[in-house]
Amino acid sequence: MRFATWETEGRVQAGAVGVAGLHALPGDRTILDLVRAGLPAALEAGAEALSAPAVPVESVRLLPPLQAPTVRDFVAFEEHVEGVVKSVGDGAGVVPEWYEAPTFYFTNPYALVGAHDDVAVPPGSHLLDFELEVAVVVGKDGASLTPEQARDHVFGYTVFNDWSARDLQRREMKVNLGPAKGKDSATTLGPWLVTADELEPYRDPDGFLALDMRVSVNDVEIGQDLLSNMGWPFEELISYASRGTWLRAGDVLGSGTCGNGGCLAELWGRRGEQTPPPLQPGDVVEMTVEGIGTIRNRVVPGLDLPPVAPARPRPRVRKRTA
Repeated sequence: MRFATWETEGRVQAGAVGVAGLHALPGDRTILDLVRAGLPAALEAGAEALSAPAVPVESVRLLPPLQAPTVRDFVAFEEHVEGVVKSVGDGAGVVPEWYEAPTFYFTNPYALVGAHDDVAVPPGSHLLDFELEVAVVVGKDGASLTPEQARDHVFGYTVFNDWSARDLQRREMKVNLGPAKGKDSATTLGPWLVTADELEPYRDPDGFLALDMRVSVNDVEIGQDLLSNMGWPFEELISYASRGTWLRAGDVLGSGTCGNGGCLAELWGRRGEQTPPPLQPGDVVEMTVEGIGTIRNRVVPGLDLPPVAPARPRPRVRKRTA
């Protein structure tokens, strides 16, 4: 089953995706409501929705499939790390700590954009990049889950583009904190949320989803990889994220960027030059993940804001003066 959220004539609706188009759920139910109700109930509701009249996909604005309560993004592809540290980090290669456990950061759930929305260049950035990923959506609450338990907590998957301002990210990473504003402007989710059962046929003998992933800029292919090249399967990522804390239904966890051109920064690091160049207004980035679908976003000019004020010199005064 595939679920979507869309806007038409100022009204936001949610429903199931069928051969003929989009079929709205009755009332004001959201996809997050369905996720929280559990996969069996969601599948039943989706099947009922398919009997409703279809709305052509091309006649609506697709929104992110769900409004995620939280968004974590992992860095689970070794090949991506190898290239990116040469262009964004210190160039020292993959640190031993990467292999010890999955690593993630929390990103902005309010910056989610739809499958075909325009994406503005972040203020002050001149090195905009895409990142080709797949996200898993948690299907039920849980804490300190084992990987085996985590498989039962998967609701489904969607395509995830973690737009990145590499120049802002470089500064932040030198402070050993973040990323923050380097990743804060936009994250594309879409085009829809595909339930886990639909992708089981793609699972390889090691338990990974062997989905083909591709990204192009202005219809020129830049990168291609298999999702199964992750260092850990999604069940391990869910398990790690839940260690000593709670995951809630609807939480989104990104796989991290795939290798072999899954982002520009990886290629810049390997080639020692900015080829292909950073994204510019007018560029169109298209991502397709086998079994899930395609997202296609156009880059547009961003806000022209004043420069950020630097820190003032430390006064070193310890007591108030009279």
